[in-house]
Amino acid sequence: MLRCCVCCLCTEGQLVHTLPEGEPVMGVTSLGDEIYLLRPKGIDEVEVYNAISYHLLRCLTVPNARSFIDMTSCKHFLCLYIADPDAECVHRLNLQGKAAQWPVNDEPFGLSVNANHNLIVTCDRVRKVKELSPRGNTLRDVTLPDDVINPWHSIQLTSGQFIVCHGDRDDPVHRVCKVREDGCRVLESHGGQRGSNIGQYHVPCHLAVDDNEFVFVADVNNGRVTLLSPTLEYKRQVVARDQFKWRPDIVHLDAQRRRLYVADTEVKDGKVTVGRVVLFSI
Repeated sequence: MLRCCVCCLCTEGQLVHTLPEGEPVMGVTSLGDEIYLLRPKGIDEVEVYNAISYHLLRCLTVPNARSFIDMTSCKHFLCLYIADPDAECVHRLNLQGKAAQWPVNDEPFGLSVNANHNLIVTCDRVRKVKELSPRGNTLRDVTLPDDVINPWHSIQLTSGQFIVCHGDRDDPVHRVCKVREDGCRVLESHGGQRGSNIGQYHVPCHLAVDDNEFVFVADVNNGRVTLLSPTLEYKRQVVARDQFKWRPDIVHLDAQRRRLYVADTEVKDGKVTVGRVVLFSI
């Protein structure tokens, strides 16, 4: 039976709901009937919302945390993973709030979980992707190609290849790439010179991939979410600039509910100040 791409029925995401504004949003994910939203509050950092009513259900605290930069979840082990760059670690939090801390030995940035239920950690400063087992042991340490500078987020496909987005504000090249499993070369890419045309990006910093390997890209400074085909060809704009109050910098796909969760973040004088999560039907 041929599966249908979750995004094939509409050309642009339709606004469904907006979760409350507050402290900057550092991560958003979902498990079952719950949405998890990460904020740097010092206590009760993970806000848990009902995915149907959008009511706040409870909060979870991340013990011994120093900073946050991303969050993902594992449906198999029913847990959350939170990147802590200042402590060079990842926090593993179960849904009852029990926590463990795993060393990364580099500053983690983007997080995702692969088909083997292992954690994929992107370390932007050293241009590496690390694979951690469910016990926190490092299974692989992959160095990305020399032209993949400032990688933000990586997702491993079932083939073993990685989809990687890269390019900081002043970098000349801003792309989404498909990289070989061993990291030695780029196989396909979309983007290039920094810009605002449909074939360009200005800080593509976060990704989501559906079951058919279509790719959603948060294009931060262009204020949009773009959809790419499995071969990284441009398909369309999923969410436009005028659908955000500030700028999109995190995306999470709930394929079962056909929902795209996008963190919408305000930046003033180089600092993130306020954030919210906007939900779109796709």
